[in-house]
Amino acid sequence: MRADAARNYERIVDAAVVAFEEAGPAVTLGEIARRADVSVATVYRRFRARDQLVRAVFDHVLSTEVEPALGVGTGDPWRDLVGALEATVAVLARRQVVLSLARESKAFDVDSVRQCLRTLEHLLRRAIDAGAVRPELEVRDLAAVLVMALATVHPGDPRCADPRRYLALLADGLRPSQATLPPPSSHDFPAAHR
Repeated sequence: MRADAARNYERIVDAAVVAFEEAGPAVTLGEIARRADVSVATVYRRFRARDQLVRAVFDHVLSTEVEPALGVGTGDPWRDLVGALEATVAVLARRQVVLSLARESKAFDVDSVRQCLRTLEHLLRRAIDAGAVRPELEVRDLAAVLVMALATVHPGDPRCADPRRYLALLADGLRPSQATLPPPSSHDFPAAHR
């Protein structure tokens, strides 16, 4: 990408993140162009469809807000794993409109999702090796925990008390137990959670 095209891309995506959260999911590409200080033609040239812009915005949130939070470590495998889950829920709960749009546009197969899951898998392996979590856990279990916690996000809870509460409850289920979890299905986990 040429330098000016790369700058325009960043300006559009940055403006779209804010526009979606402030103006809602129905914000027009014209309004996003205005906020980015580019022409509507520039937005359409770079993003031929609204879903492409949503994917870019979701990818941006994951790579600039979630992924850096996943790398914060304490040296304690349990705390690092739970801290990564808490950070992911906190970021995505603050980005409710972007998260909703990403679900609708099937944006969960972007490279950043796979990178986040690889990071979580590394943290999970460390926690398993340390005996801090159930040994039969898989990264898809962590993805499901995130989905369940994020399902409790709602506009009437701006401080995200519910997602924090239910994530803590779900995290307790990750701890070692005498009972072994039933095996997962043999079907591929949906792409949204891989």
